[in-house]
Formats: sequence, C-alpha cells, structure tokens
Amino acid sequence: MNRSLTFALLTLCLSLFNPSNAADWPRFRGSDGDGMGTGSAIPLTWSETQNMAWRTPLPGPGSSSPVVWGDRVFVTCYSGYGVAGKEGGSKEQLQRHLICVKLSDGKILWQKTVPAEMPEDESQGYITEHGYASSSPVTDGEQVFVFFGKTGVLAFDLEGNEQWRVDVGKESSNRRWGSAASPVLYKKMVIVNASEESRAIIALDKKTGREVWKAEADTLELAYGTPLLVELPDATTELVISVPGEVWGLNPDTGKLRWFAETNLTGNICPSVIAKDGIVYTFGGYRSAGSHAIRAGGKDDVTDTHMVWSSRESSYVATPLLHEEYLYWIDDRGQAHCLDAKTGESVYRERVRDLSGSGRPVYASPVLVGDRLYVVSRYDGTFVLPAKPSFEILSTNRFESDESDSSGTPAITGDRMVLRSGRYLYCVSDN
Repeated sequence: MNRSLTFALLTLCLSLFNPSNAADWPRFRGSDGDGMGTGSAIPLTWSETQNMAWRTPLPGPGSSSPVVWGDRVFVTCYSGYGVAGKEGGSKEQLQRHLICVKLSDGKILWQKTVPAEMPEDESQGYITEHGYASSSPVTDGEQVFVFFGKTGVLAFDLEGNEQWRVDVGKESSNRRWGSAASPVLYKKMVIVNASEESRAIIALDKKTGREVWKAEADTLELAYGTPLLVELPDATTELVISVPGEVWGLNPDTGKLRWFAETNLTGNICPSVIAKDGIVYTFGGYRSAGSHAIRAGGKDDVTDTHMVWSSRESSYVATPLLHEEYLYWIDDRGQAHCLDAKTGESVYRERVRDLSGSGRPVYASPVLVGDRLYVVSRYDGTFVLPAKPSFEILSTNRFESDESDSSGTPAITGDRMVLRSGRYLYCVSDN
C-alpha cells in the first residue's frame, strides 16, 4: 500500500473516532456551547402519533438538558421530595438520578440513584420552578460527569460505574434558589460553577476528582450561568462567566482573573454568555435588566475600552442563540426577540400568541437546526421559527397527553432531537 493511501485511511479512521464528532451533543447547548445542530435535519412538525421515534418514562422531573455521545443519551432527574403533585415528605428522602438511554430505541441501559446529602434547601419559593436536577451532564466519551449541588460532583464511566465524587460546598445563596449551572470540560479538567454551594468556580481533575484550582469570590453569589470557553483570535482560550454587575474572563488553566467589565446586569444572572469572533454577549439581571456586547481579552478593567454596545433588551433565564449576526430568544414573558449582534438594536419583539400568559413560559434555550430555531416552552409545546430577522411561527408541536413541565434545552444528534419533560424523554425524527 502506498504512503498516500495509508495516510488517507488513517485520517478517515481518526475522524470516525474523533471525540469532537459533530453528531455528538456532549454538554449543555452542544459541543461548543452555542446551540448549533450542525448538519442535522429535524422535522417541522411532530406529535405523539407523528415523527416521534420513541418515548421513555423517567423516574422524576428535572430542568436539566439531555446530552448525547454515540448511541447513549444521558439525563438527570430527581425524586422523593419537592415533586409537583406529590406534596409532603422530607428533604432526607430526596434522590437524584443519572439515566443512560439508548438513542436508537429509547431503552434504558442503566440508572444510578444518588441520595441527597444534607443540608439541602427547602422546596419553596423559586426552587419549586426548576427543582433539584437543573444541571446538565457533560461527557468526553469515556466518563460522564454530573453536578448534584450540595451532594457534589460525580464521575461515572459509560457503563454506570461511579469513579469518584467530590464535595464542592454546602452553602446556600441569600435566595436559597438551588443549583443551575452545568459543568464544562477543558483539557484534563471538569470545571463547575459552584456559586450556590461555595461562591466559587472549581476545576477538578477528570480522572481523580482532585481539585486543580479554585476561584472564590462573594460576587459569584446569584451567578447561575454555565461558564463558556472562548477562543480568541490569537488562539488564547478564556473561561468567561457573567456575574451580577460584571463579566469575567479567567485563565482556564489556573482560574486567575485576566479581565473584567462592569455591566448593569444586577441581581441574579441566569443565561450563559455567548461568544463569536472574540465578542462575548451577556444577558440577564433582575427584572430582565439588559444585555451587553464586550470584546474578550485584555487585562484588568476593560469596561471603557472593550464595551461594544449595551441594550435594554434581555433574556431572564434562556440563553439566546447567535446566528448570522443576529441574536434570537423567547423571554420569560412570552415575547420573541431578534437583536442585531453588531449594534444591539432590536430587529423585532413580538408576542407569541400560543404561549400561556401566566408565570414564566420559557426556560429552555433555543437551538438551531438548518434554517430553523426550535424553542421548547414549559407547558405549550415546542415553537419553530425561521432563523432570520423576520418573525413567524412556522409550527407549534405538543405531546398532548403530557402536562408536565418542559424546561430542558433539546439535544440535536444526527437527524434526531432528544427532548425531556418532567415525565418522559422523547426522541423526534422522521427517519
């Protein structure tokens, strides 16, 4: 065999087993944390009798998102305490679950149950809106990592064998709202925003759980977003997170602060930051305070030098999606937004008529498949919009017999969409 053919075959083999395979959805909002279902095709319409590949009952509710590696889907749930419609019980009965499901047919391959460690927050106030399983798993194809709040960070192999668990704190914020941020992977580390548990961002060794670094700050209180790894034009990588009143750029190897910028997003910050071409976008704040575009990089205070624009348009919970210079989302008041990412100017803000008028109707973040946006609402199905700066509802898709809450962001893998509710895990496909 000649040398050129040998190299071509080797390249093909490596691509087939590449851990960053575009078909995988290994973390919250996909492999790059941007919500992009690249190269996928999802049906425009579905129901319990149309384009539903399978439906698998779950042992309890959760607001976390499913993640996918190969033919395995991972999702977290909770039971025993704080479940809507099952009042009573005690915190000591709270359990969290990690479920592994076969993507091809929905069969449960294994389930791991982890009793909650005390003390735990009471099921009251805002915590009843999202529950005790709001952090999405993350996987590298060898292990799957989960963040169970005050019970800690746990690592399992893909057969469900626990590898390690680490306590990352048992504190509570002044609101006692529970955990929300999802872990992310960087090099040989799993990084967790344990703002609720210890007012810290913590990096753990993937293989052992050993603490690599810990960045502590009181300002982290009420910062619920998942940190984002941002690659700058000079190939430098930063870990960027939005906290009340500021955005931070950290060195992901050490946890040291490189830069910060002041914002008017005070109170609690739920959305994760978004990034493209060295610009980071941050949303959130009390009463949907606003949004900012900031050029990443720099040193120390970059507020005056790196701020690109500020806007009063915002998302309270969902992380917007950036596509072709526009930012899209549906907010907690049921309004669909499109914002010009270059200027911060509003392109449209339209009421979504079929959304419930009470409460906060959307917690899930939008995902992009082809030229469409898919947005899961809590009780009124999934809305499909065109990914262009003109408002239209192309379809609304419901599972009529399921009246439970749907707050998790979908996972896109190949030509399949995996969604979760408080009762079921669903797979939508026309194949």
